Amino acid sequence: MTPEFSRVERLDTIGEREHAVEIAATADERAGLAARFGLLSVNALEGRFTVRREAAGITVRGRVTADVVQACSVTGEPLPAKLDEPVALLFVEAFGEGDEEVELAGDALDTVEIEGGGIDLGEAAAETMALALDPFPRSPNAEAALKAAGVLGEDEVGPFSGLKALKDKLEG
Repeated sequence: MTPEFSRVERLDTIGEREHAVEIAATADERAGLAARFGLLSVNALEGRFTVRREAAGITVRGRVTADVVQACSVTGEPLPAKLDEPVALLFVEAFGEGDEEVELAGDALDTVEIEGGGIDLGEAAAETMALALDPFPRSPNAEAALKAAGVLGEDEVGPFSGLKALKDKLEG
């Protein structure tokens, strides 16, 4: 499957000297990404990276910025969001076979397997954007909509809700 937003840097063009790469998604690519990630729209998606070959693989560092509109998880209302996320990736040749776990240091870069003859910075930007999104965005009207639907709030359920009701009764 070809991703909606693909910007492949061929391996044979990446050297040991760091080089800058700037990418931006077109309107059609943004529409495809909005559909893929369940967004109302992706108004902008850009990446600014430095790419370099090292002994461990290809390092990519930079930032991904995006301007998106999500739907409130309760009301469906549009919620604009601006993202500005750091990127630090290490693209490596195929991982070893088997189920052997690999221990990574705390400061290790996120590792991505190289597929084909290049690294896809567009897909890396798209995935970075998707991971930075709020998985359950809520509008200012969400609380009222939940209450109107009969959904209890966090302070009305749980092990201490009975104690709160008793306290309210005693104080009342």
